Amino acid sequence: MRLLPLLLVPVLLVSPAASRSADAAEHTSLRTISLERLDSILPPGTQLLIERKAIEAFLAALDGTPPDWPAVYGHGHHDPGHDERLFNLNRERDAAREGSPALTRPVAFVWSGELSQFDRQAKGYPVSIGPEFNQTSWGIVRFKPEEVPGNLRVMPDSTLVGPINRRLAAHKKVEVFVVMAGTLIPSESIVYDFSHEEEGRGLIMPVVRVERVDVLLKGRLAY
Repeated sequence: MRLLPLLLVPVLLVSPAASRSADAAEHTSLRTISLERLDSILPPGTQLLIERKAIEAFLAALDGTPPDWPAVYGHGHHDPGHDERLFNLNRERDAAREGSPALTRPVAFVWSGELSQFDRQAKGYPVSIGPEFNQTSWGIVRFKPEEVPGNLRVMPDSTLVGPINRRLAAHKKVEVFVVMAGTLIPSESIVYDFSHEEEGRGLIMPVVRVERVDVLLKGRLAY
């Protein structure tokens, strides 16, 4: 898992309180519920795309079957027809899923994150975030938000402040799950590509217009 540097540019993003701010940092509460209880806080009907089986079922509902990755890859990136085959794969699948009801169903996915030292000016703990790479029978699935949540800050419950500060002061990680929920981008709902780390390995990127962000504490903190 790679953590991306915290973005310091303003973005338009709907917070859990359904408020928008293009100038201030995005603030949200630090929740202590488990991933298994996400249903209790997300809008009804949201499809949780965390477990492998759920992700594979989601892809099957949209695109039927996995691509023939060896045929598309051919002899690799230097194959003269490689780029055209990949372009055609994306174009054909975009056209085939037009009008699918699965395109409009709310979905939620998870990235990983870490808290940094308290920012007194922003009155919150900055969150650095990075994508999860999900291994599936379709290939590697990496959910891609249309706009990465920038300037994200969390405000924990008062009982968590002490343990968080002590852990950070000891140069230990405070890890979180960053849950993003929204709907697929109709015109670019899924992008098919190849992994840059694993030669010939398919990479699938569902592109989501994020409408809600929740931050969950990963594990337990010692009090």
